[in-house]
Amino acid sequence: MFGDPRSSTDDGSPAGESGATRLGRRPSTTQAELSHVALTLFAERGFDDTTVDDIAAAAGIGRRTFFRYFASKNDLPWGDFDAQLDRMRAYLDDLPDDLPLMDAVRASVIEFNRIPPEEVPWHRQRMRLLLTVPALMAHSTLRYRAWRDVVAHYAAGRLGVPEDSLEPQALAWTMLGIALAAYEQWLVHEDADLTELLESALRMLGERFAS
Repeated sequence: MFGDPRSSTDDGSPAGESGATRLGRRPSTTQAELSHVALTLFAERGFDDTTVDDIAAAAGIGRRTFFRYFASKNDLPWGDFDAQLDRMRAYLDDLPDDLPLMDAVRASVIEFNRIPPEEVPWHRQRMRLLLTVPALMAHSTLRYRAWRDVVAHYAAGRLGVPEDSLEPQALAWTMLGIALAAYEQWLVHEDADLTELLESALRMLGERFAS
């Protein structure tokens, strides 16, 4: 789920595992480029029928180089998710302490899911995979938990309660559910704007459910 999956990671090397320069397509040197190669193959062949070797070959890199960027095929749609979580933590930490908790969390959810225009088509492909492919849906539970942990940690600090207590956990689960609901609508309606959907859903939480 979520966020701008692009990464600036670049080892700058066109060599394969043997040290010999590969001919043909220029090797992918960032996680984002490798992810785009994989998404193209997934669209053509299906996720389950595309192997790590297929992706590495199409990217012009070796199998071992692939695993320097991603731990598994299942991690590809997520991009550099750990870096995204770090940016989310930093964003929350930089918010003023007098900003109401719900306003702070709403702002962070919207910012985390802000996608550059050029990345939108790729991100739609990612989210379709993450929300429909059984193997990825199971794998996603770990990523969702890591995301919820960021929200719960911040909320717990603001509320002065343990991170695993009801209030921060309920807030984290609620924000995750809203984000996923917005993404499902975004995938159904090709002309929809993800930020507007998130803002609308978050307003609904404050306005309709508060009464």
